[in-house]
Amino acid sequence: MVAPPIYVEIVIRAPLEEVWRLTQEPELHRRWDLRFTRIEYLPRTEPAPQRFLYATRLGLGLEIRGEGESAGDKDAGDGSRTSALTFGSEDARSLIRRGSGYWRYVPVDEGTRFLTRYDYETRFGVAGRALDRLVFRPLLGWATAWSFDRLRLWLEDGITPEDARRRRLPRARRCRRSPP
Repeated sequence: MVAPPIYVEIVIRAPLEEVWRLTQEPELHRRWDLRFTRIEYLPRTEPAPQRFLYATRLGLGLEIRGEGESAGDKDAGDGSRTSALTFGSEDARSLIRRGSGYWRYVPVDEGTRFLTRYDYETRFGVAGRALDRLVFRPLLGWATAWSFDRLRLWLEDGITPEDARRRRLPRARRCRRSPP
């Protein structure tokens, strides 16, 4: 049985351009997104896609690294924007081999509806798929939802992501975890 993609959405009471800025600049993105401890753009020559490196510290000195590439951004006629990417890791310890996904930004009366959908292939055969379905994918979905809520708190209430983490403000119940 194939695991469903990860889907998370939230409405943030902030202009689309501010949500875009905090999600597209690596130093700002890294601050609110629990899934990454490092995001670094690689040098780029137009019109080549933007490539980046990412890392996640798992504790006890263990860090998983990977690479990604922005597959493109699109501005729609209705004011919405989409940012697509591919990602993967050659690190043999990483459960994720490669994947792809997108962020979508939709202006709504309340501010911005921010959503993501992504999926990936795993390593380690049947055992890797079972670990992913039972533990890793639910944890990654939860981390995505909590990260989106940290972004929301930062934009709406001025609570920095670092403060939200210290104060343990996981209010991810405001996030939807399955497509409408």
